[in-house]
Amino acid sequence: MNGLFRRKSVTALQAEAAADTSLKRALGPLNLTALGIGAIIGTGIFVLTGTVAAQNAGPAVILSFVFAGFASVFAALCYSEFASLVPMAGSAYTYGYATLGELVAWIIGWDLVLEYALAATTVAIGWSGYVVSFLNDLGIHIPAHWQAARGTVVTLADGSTTTAILNLPAVLIVAVVTTLLVVGIKESASVNNVIVLIKLAVVILFIALAAPHVNPANWHPFIPPNTGHREHFGFSGVVAGAAIVFFAYIGFDSVTTTAQEAKNPQRDMPIGIIGSLIICTLLYIIVSAIATGVMRYSELDVPDPIAHVADYAGLGVFATLIKIGAIAGLTSVILVQLLGQSRVFYAMSRDGLLPPFIRRIHPRFRTPYITSIITGVAVAIPAAILPVRDAAKLVSIGTLLAFVIVCTGVLVLRIREPNLPRPFKTPLVWVVGPMGTLSAAYLMAYLDKETWIRLLVWLVIGLTIYFSYSRRHSVLAQRGGGTGP
Repeated sequence: MNGLFRRKSVTALQAEAAADTSLKRALGPLNLTALGIGAIIGTGIFVLTGTVAAQNAGPAVILSFVFAGFASVFAALCYSEFASLVPMAGSAYTYGYATLGELVAWIIGWDLVLEYALAATTVAIGWSGYVVSFLNDLGIHIPAHWQAARGTVVTLADGSTTTAILNLPAVLIVAVVTTLLVVGIKESASVNNVIVLIKLAVVILFIALAAPHVNPANWHPFIPPNTGHREHFGFSGVVAGAAIVFFAYIGFDSVTTTAQEAKNPQRDMPIGIIGSLIICTLLYIIVSAIATGVMRYSELDVPDPIAHVADYAGLGVFATLIKIGAIAGLTSVILVQLLGQSRVFYAMSRDGLLPPFIRRIHPRFRTPYITSIITGVAVAIPAAILPVRDAAKLVSIGTLLAFVIVCTGVLVLRIREPNLPRPFKTPLVWVVGPMGTLSAAYLMAYLDKETWIRLLVWLVIGLTIYFSYSRRHSVLAQRGGGTGP
């Protein structure tokens, strides 16, 4: 049993981070903050604001974002301590390996695979909805059979309906972003910086132009009465909505996966994590308040709610600009999620838990190109056939599970190795850590039974792989190294 909980020592990880030059250290604090914003500002604002307002919380979707942001702050502080202490690719997977042991690390790594892949899937689906709407404005119409998930009923311009075969635009954007990630991390970060500036400008433009069209009557009732189902309105609906929109806060988690490519991770990782979270939480609250103030919440259950609000407010050409910004914004989210997924694969392969070919580095671009290509294919397939809401719930439960483990792990490490030099220390850790664990677990409890079943099935598949391959091929197992539980 000791082998299941063998740990990588923090000092060994720090030495490995200093000696490993296979990945290029090219990211500064601005790049890291922009990567966080690039991942956070996207589906939460441009897609989930509408569906959560219409189906779960009504105008109180504002509170859903507040609750989700509140839980995220605790996790962000714990992530910051780990990221500055262990500047290695792998995020919560690496932190779990250093504190809770190999089996827990495998579980969280396998969970992150689900989290990042389906996050990119969800965003690609939302990206497709905005592209279809934008092209329609230009008089270009993608055939209805190729613009939505398989089996989705699409209403045509003449009022008739047809059934979609697959979501072709979603597949195409995943292919383009995968190619960009293979070319290089610096190039990817530079493109992301430009996109982040565009979408922040568009979000601010939306706030400035749509705010005068707010009708306070649309905020009443602020919390619609519950319909008899826990997820549908009332306070329980607001909490369920928080659990769903929690998906939107995965961005600062993604920042930690690039620790091995940061120039000065001890200083810059906390800046990128906490800075991006604060900026984006404020924008989420403001945008959701305006969207539900301009239109009745019941009318926002569409793939492109912000564009829908802009059209309803009669913003004309600005509505088109907002759609362009949404497309750019969602593109950057896909980029960061695919980046995070490939780095988790890389870290697990480096530790022997996945086959060695996965961690091959491209001789010219110095990127883990095999993992990027595998991730791209794995994301493109569900993006073609899944509806957005089911994918978002699975991402949320995966993210929340990661937060539970990180907030617990930071406490375990404080007990085991209290004298480690910590460049960033979580303030009030004995309050922040338990609150992060409990708030994430509380939100998990509000996700439906089907989502829990899918998560458990995924974890069973992962445990089968671990006991049949990973446990025997683990680098720690081969060396007889590591520390005990």
